[in-house]
Amino acid sequence: MDRANHSVVSEFVFLGLSNSWEIQLVLFVFSSMFYVASMMGNSLIVLTVTSDPHLHSPMYFLLANLSFIDLGISSVISPKTMYDLLRNRKVISFGGCIAQIFFIHATGGVEMVLLIAMAFDRYVAICKPLHYFTIMGPKMCIFLQVAAWIIGLTHAVIQLVSFMKLPFCGPNVIDSFYCDLPRFIKLACIDTYRLEFMVTANSGFISLGSFFILIISYLFILTTAWKHSSGGSSKALSTLSTHIMVMILFFGPCIFVYTWPHPSSHLDKFLAFFDGVLTPFLNPVIYTFRNKEMKTAMRRVCSQLIVNRRIS
Repeated sequence: MDRANHSVVSEFVFLGLSNSWEIQLVLFVFSSMFYVASMMGNSLIVLTVTSDPHLHSPMYFLLANLSFIDLGISSVISPKTMYDLLRNRKVISFGGCIAQIFFIHATGGVEMVLLIAMAFDRYVAICKPLHYFTIMGPKMCIFLQVAAWIIGLTHAVIQLVSFMKLPFCGPNVIDSFYCDLPRFIKLACIDTYRLEFMVTANSGFISLGSFFILIISYLFILTTAWKHSSGGSSKALSTLSTHIMVMILFFGPCIFVYTWPHPSSHLDKFLAFFDGVLTPFLNPVIYTFRNKEMKTAMRRVCSQLIVNRRIS
């Protein structure tokens, strides 16, 4: 049956983060600042890694990929959110809502796999240092990159197929500031219990399972690094703490949003705001401030850009 025959909803209305104009204005200012800073910071990381030969290593290759994905995550939610914060009526078209859901899950799935790949990279670097460049060669790096995109896109397509034919015949108000499955499917004109369970299984349990796998992996790596405590290991521990911080920032809100049994709570909206607006900004900050090599390379790139600009 064609969607037009059983769905009369052409747009969805967001209730947003707050009804207070003052709070919305503050959120607009902060989200604008973090969005611009996130785009600049992640773009600088990608530019630095690709242009500086000193950073042509597996760890920085994966970091550049993570920053590229963060550019996408920022752009999926932030521009629309900032636009709506200045409007009384916050609406999105049916097609726009579907597209937003798809790209949220695609970029989120890719980032999840990249974080696991980065944990694997640190495991090889610390637990098998003599075989590091043999295992983490160019082919393995490309394989991890391609695998991340395939898994992320597959995850998004599965989510898309699961709700594309749902009938929407009346209610069109979403108590959020963006489109995502937990609230979206509740508006369908059929019993969505099975679909809600599938969303929890596909997104929530995968996030939770991946998080625990990463926690166990990092505990094992930290134990190994502690046993071989030295100057090099202290640097490795510093790098590991950076990875763990980014992992918690990414998985914490995801796990809460997709496994919490009461999606009407306001807390998950602000966690989603944190995950979509703040986390892409915090990732480059954490990786930059805690990595002397990256800071040095960024200074070189910025100096070169300034020199080139003066010459031109």
